[in-house]
Amino acid sequence: MSVTYSDAAGAAPLDMDELRGIVADILEVDATDVADDADFMADLEVDSLMALEVIVVLEKKYGVKFAEAELRQVVSLNQAHQLLTQKLLVR
Repeated sequence: MSVTYSDAAGAAPLDMDELRGIVADILEVDATDVADDADFMADLEVDSLMALEVIVVLEKKYGVKFAEAELRQVVSLNQAHQLLTQKLLVR
């Protein structure tokens, strides 16, 4: 069962599969290639510009802001989901 939260626009809920789809679209890969624990840099060959694009899209979509120190923590889908979940709970 997925934990869900409403996005900033109050539309579709956030869950791991939605986040996976967003990341896959930005990286231009199939969603099945984005495993929960896949390392973005090592496994998916994400460079710093692609990582920044992922963060910007997530900030806009969900109405949150990530601190620079937090960005270094996000190296997998699991970690992105965990951080985004924390952000959504406190807003």
